Amino acid sequence: MSKKRILTNISILLVLIANIGCDQISKNIVREKVDYYENISLISNYFTLTKVENDGAFLSLGSSLPETIKFILLSGIPLITLAFGVGYMFLRKNISLMSMIALSFAIGGGFGNIYDRIVHGSVTDFLHIDLGFIQTGIFNMADVSLVVGMALFFVQSFFNQRHSISQESKY
Repeated sequence: MSKKRILTNISILLVLIANIGCDQISKNIVREKVDYYENISLISNYFTLTKVENDGAFLSLGSSLPETIKFILLSGIPLITLAFGVGYMFLRKNISLMSMIALSFAIGGGFGNIYDRIVHGSVTDFLHIDLGFIQTGIFNMADVSLVVGMALFFVQSFFNQRHSISQESKY
């Protein structure tokens, strides 16, 4: 393995660990310091902290499923998918750096939430944005990592498509 590949792998591993670490540290602080449904204003009422436990997926989808099915659908299958993603990142040779970073964010966020489901039985959510015309559900730093990862993929895809179109128009 080349030195460049080793450095890239170490960098990607650090991004992955940083995403998981940021998520888990923030959740641990919230679990210890914030009461359930307590509303703490961080920036007026635009950005607030409210601790809730989500035993489902996005916006509590699947929370009413039987426990075995919920575990398989919300922990087992995603864990296998994330493990495949990690393997893909480290074994694939022709993946761009931007794709590696995007995958690291998305996979780190996924692992953060899966860890919560397996260890705590639910995912701790605590961030809420209310800009009046735009309002989010309550989310956590793992969700932020997932969104950043997907946004990086879209940005890369957009620029790759524009570059491809401009290359085709030259001929």
